Amino acid sequence: MPFSRVDAGYNGGCCQKGTRRKELALHYSTIKYCDIANGEGVRTSLFVSGCRRRCPFCFNEEAWSFTAGNPFDESVEQAIIESLAPTYIDGLSVLGGEPMEPENQKGLVDFLEKVKKTYPSKTIWCYTGDTFEELLGEKKTGETERMLACIDVLVDGPFVESLKDITLRFRGSSNQRVIDLNATRKAGSVILWEDDPLFSSHAL
Repeated sequence: MPFSRVDAGYNGGCCQKGTRRKELALHYSTIKYCDIANGEGVRTSLFVSGCRRRCPFCFNEEAWSFTAGNPFDESVEQAIIESLAPTYIDGLSVLGGEPMEPENQKGLVDFLEKVKKTYPSKTIWCYTGDTFEELLGEKKTGETERMLACIDVLVDGPFVESLKDITLRFRGSSNQRVIDLNATRKAGSVILWEDDPLFSSHAL
């Protein structure tokens, strides 16, 4: 690859209420380059650390800790930004852990704005165990509106094992939604992202 790689061992996650919150520097559990599993096209995927939800059967349990992996410092930011430069890279995906934990929003928002400014035509996908409505309501922080303004597609809702469906693209259970935030902002109501009919029809 024409850029430096910053990587930690693959850890994992989702979040839990009632845990005392501390001001910690943002950490990440891993970065996946040329990822095709977590959003449309070829992407760089950043898995941040820290989640209080603690969903049963979480695929990334090791990333529940806010100190899992490594600090998300300027060198890591630069490595990700450089990784997005090639024309074949469609954008950035942010997962966890839980990107929408209040601490993680503070650590991510400036970086996401920098990515969007540097690559306005590339998309940012974000996966969260919170629902879109919760993020606009009781889960809203001082950074939430800035975060959402950077995000093109939001995959929302907790993973629910009883609703697991392996035929779904880019989500694990049927309660989760893939929301087109650009269309949602224009419409003033939730508009779901539309997959390529070839994939949504399972005709492959």
